[in-house]
Amino acid sequence: MSEVFEGYERQYCELSANLSKKCTAASLLDGEQKRQKFSEIKAGLDDAESLIRKMDLEARSLQPNVKAVLLAKLREYKSDLNNLKSEHKRLASANSNQAARDDLLESGMADAMSVSANQRGRLMMSTERLNESSDRIKESRRTMLETEELGLHGVDDNISKSKKILTNMSRRMSRNKWIISSIIVVLVVAIALILYFKLSK
Repeated sequence: MSEVFEGYERQYCELSANLSKKCTAASLLDGEQKRQKFSEIKAGLDDAESLIRKMDLEARSLQPNVKAVLLAKLREYKSDLNNLKSEHKRLASANSNQAARDDLLESGMADAMSVSANQRGRLMMSTERLNESSDRIKESRRTMLETEELGLHGVDDNISKSKKILTNMSRRMSRNKWIISSIIVVLVVAIALILYFKLSK
């Protein structure tokens, strides 16, 4: 697993959750505070887009099996970023519509309760997104470790087989040497006996 990618991933997940909270907060503000919050959201979206590009470049520079896993995760983050952009545009559009803003203010306690419920829902979604991202990082790391472990087992098996073959070859060579040596000794003894008998006559 790429530590560089993980670093960008953590930054993006934190930024995404923060942007989601700011979008929720912006819907409850008006006037200068709301405009300032929109500027912060816009800057955050630019940073998030930059992190997506960095993650994309890092993922494409890795080995194929790692790259496939990371690019799949990256597609989810791109979809998440598009959702945040859409939410920002929706809030900006609502802010520019004065009549819609007046209707919101006149709606009273019912709308306030609805906004509060939406806020709780968004905060829960943000927390869920961080937890899911953390789980995905752990799962990816576990998959990579298993892949590496399988690869090492394969190498160990090949080394063991090679050692067995070399050992068998060494044994055969030693056995052949003993056989050849025995034959030479027998021949030397036979020649010596023949010479002895010939000379003794």
